[in-house]
Amino acid sequence: MCGVVGISGDPDAVRLAVLGLHALQHRGQEGAGIAASAHGFLQSVTGLGLVSEVLTDATVGRLSSDLAIGHVRYGTSGGATLQNVQPYVVNTLGGQIALCHNGTLTNARALQAQLVQSGAIFSRTSDTEVILHLYARSTGSTFVARLVDALKQVEGAWSIVAMSPDRLVAARDPRGFRPLVLGRMGNAFVVASETCALTQMGAEVVREILPGEVVERRGDSVYSTYPFPTVEFRPCMFEHVYVARPDSVLFGKGVYDTRVALGRALARLHPKGVDVVVPVPDSGVPAALGYAAALGVPYGLGLLRSHYVGRTFIQPTQTGRDVGVALKLHVIESVIKGKRLVVIDDSIVRGTTARRLVQRLRSAGAVEVHLLSTSPPMVGPCHYGMDTPSKTELLACTHTHEQMVTELGVDSLGFLPLGSIREIIGTGHCDACFSGHYPVRPT
Repeated sequence: MCGVVGISGDPDAVRLAVLGLHALQHRGQEGAGIAASAHGFLQSVTGLGLVSEVLTDATVGRLSSDLAIGHVRYGTSGGATLQNVQPYVVNTLGGQIALCHNGTLTNARALQAQLVQSGAIFSRTSDTEVILHLYARSTGSTFVARLVDALKQVEGAWSIVAMSPDRLVAARDPRGFRPLVLGRMGNAFVVASETCALTQMGAEVVREILPGEVVERRGDSVYSTYPFPTVEFRPCMFEHVYVARPDSVLFGKGVYDTRVALGRALARLHPKGVDVVVPVPDSGVPAALGYAAALGVPYGLGLLRSHYVGRTFIQPTQTGRDVGVALKLHVIESVIKGKRLVVIDDSIVRGTTARRLVQRLRSAGAVEVHLLSTSPPMVGPCHYGMDTPSKTELLACTHTHEQMVTELGVDSLGFLPLGSIREIIGTGHCDACFSGHYPVRPT
């Protein structure tokens, strides 16, 4: 998760970066920040909370630049503290650098231990700080050379935007786990985690930044290099299922169309004789539309989601997750009462949301509740940027199918198999959380 943006060559770069981060708010609600270049120095504004709370006219109005980067944080490494909110801005012998990172470094602990042994002092608990230490120790002759030197030493998932006082660089790990796209707005160079951010800024989508590619805007020119060894492309399958915004184009496919197709596939595999199809918002909405259209069953907006509550599956305690579900999802009783329901969700992790949701639907008068997931059972944690729990907390790892039905309180439970997803979005994606096959093991 997390979302990154970068703009070079537009005098309104700071405001545009804030606009882009608003479009990427779904990728992280823990914190937000902006860094900009002014008079040869990097300045930043960071804070805990939503973009609208942190990056206000009062806080970013003093930043005026044609070069800026920004970040929304969803913590997969390190706690929810102000120190962990990006962009990170530091001074080194090679000059100032500001850095934003989407992904998770699988060898961060090992690298940090080596760096501490040699005298490094860490002030944050995020894995991203490792990149800064490696950059500062590099003997490369240029900003890009030092950054590439650092990135050659890390493993795992990283989509990066970085800046010095006079240039912007974007880079994507050789497996391309997390998305990163390139855009243009007049003479300006724009990068972002998703195409929805580019369109919100008014930029033209040019293309994806390719796996292992480093793109640099220097002066009025754009340079592209491929300094990393070529490995198998493994973009995240869960981006299509859950993470990305439905109006984005991801890995060459429209996210909305993909999710509608996932719902149609569920209808073929798990047809139910029900009165209404109800999505678990937001990611379940396109799939529910596809399911309902495929079977000719009415679609009903039986659940409303509050967009002011963060994702519930990352709460640290069960009590916190239960409260989060109650705050986040609200039942429209007139759609539910006396009806047989198919409920479409994107995934089942711990089962917290599903169990509480089914209880509330029953209380609202649902006669039957059939729960369908547009992904397979989750059988392992993600090591590449999603804060999924350990296997011992995953419902599918601790329960049989029949036990899951009982635990969730549903009349039936169905999943979309990996083969069906691959038919829709293509082969070669990282599906480790569903298959247990990890392209890179953490060290």
